Amino acid sequence: MLEDTDKKHWLVVGLGNPGRQYERTRHNLGFMLADLLAGRHQTRIGREECRALIGRAVIGSESVELAKPQTFMNLSGDSVKCLLKKAARCIENLIVISDDLALPFGTMRIRPKGSHGGQNGLRSIIERTGTQEFIRLRIGIMPEHPISDASRFVLEDFSRGEADELPEILERAGDAVETIIRDGIEEAMQKFN
Repeated sequence: MLEDTDKKHWLVVGLGNPGRQYERTRHNLGFMLADLLAGRHQTRIGREECRALIGRAVIGSESVELAKPQTFMNLSGDSVKCLLKKAARCIENLIVISDDLALPFGTMRIRPKGSHGGQNGLRSIIERTGTQEFIRLRIGIMPEHPISDASRFVLEDFSRGEADELPEILERAGDAVETIIRDGIEEAMQKFN
């Protein structure tokens, strides 16, 4: 067993929008995955801190804080910056989970750093923390057919067909986050990208 001083203290942030009207929308994949991870590790995301709902878990031997910012997507960086500062966490131990309109539905991309790629939650985090040097797991929501209003599309509920596939997609994404924490990002990228 690792000594506590050898453990990393991870912050896993699922991006989404607060409120019942957004619960099953495409933009809330991050919230859905945070909830799945909480269930897997017998914890509840409910304590309020830094304008986020928080739950604590242990994955492998690592301490993990699961967070769902309650600031709405475009202001997620305010919450994330506060959570990082409050616990004196390294940005390298941050994993952000978001939807991605440019990836085919259900596909995943894990990256150790990078731009926001047009995702406003990632944009806010980069702006507020001043860095792109954090891990992100993006889950594809690209529509089958061209759309005229991307903002509206991401705030719509999943189609029936998408909803049928969602449990399997979330399980696989949960496995990816756990692999990052237990085995490292290189292993996770080889296995899930």
